[in-house]
Amino acid sequence: MTRFSDMLDGYRRFRTTDWHNEHERWAELAEGQSPRVMVLACSDSRVEPAVIFDANPGEMFVVRNVAALAPPFETTPGLHGVSAALEFAVTQLEVEEVVVMGHGLCGGCAAALTRKFDHAAPGEGHFIAEWVSQLDEARDRVTARHSHLDRDAFLEMEWEGVRVSLANLRTFPWVAEREADGRLSLHGCHFSIADGRLYILDEAEETFRPA
Repeated sequence: MTRFSDMLDGYRRFRTTDWHNEHERWAELAEGQSPRVMVLACSDSRVEPAVIFDANPGEMFVVRNVAALAPPFETTPGLHGVSAALEFAVTQLEVEEVVVMGHGLCGGCAAALTRKFDHAAPGEGHFIAEWVSQLDEARDRVTARHSHLDRDAFLEMEWEGVRVSLANLRTFPWVAEREADGRLSLHGCHFSIADGRLYILDEAEETFRPA
């Protein structure tokens, strides 16, 4: 599926199969949504949360952006899309868990590590550089441990991205409050595209383990 015309063909198959067979489910979803989990994932076309977690429509509230990053809490003027989605999921839908899912071969994390788009003009990488600048301190930690930007360095950068997002999530008052009283749990994970394996972050041990 590479073109909009292919997407329309897919839609027609959906209407005649999935929607028809699951009509009752869709009728129920028309009344509202009540997902228990919010997933913060990367925009990368290879990493589709619903496919990876074998989830049905209505089961996950998903937000996707470059490198699966959660920004820190701030109330400065601007367009805070991820923060708005987080606020809606946590305070309005009252999800019980937030999952940050990084992934292998992440272009956003690679851009942060290599500083590929530093000083780029709009249309040439400027917005990418601004967004992944959230990983500047993490990049410094990674480069301090690796004399060469080898495969391990890129993987470690992806792991750091998950940790940064979790730390930033906890700067939101309504997230911190709910996590403290047990109404909300935060999870970090990393999906390896190469082998189709999911790794879960053990924050106590500061390591990722196979699910």
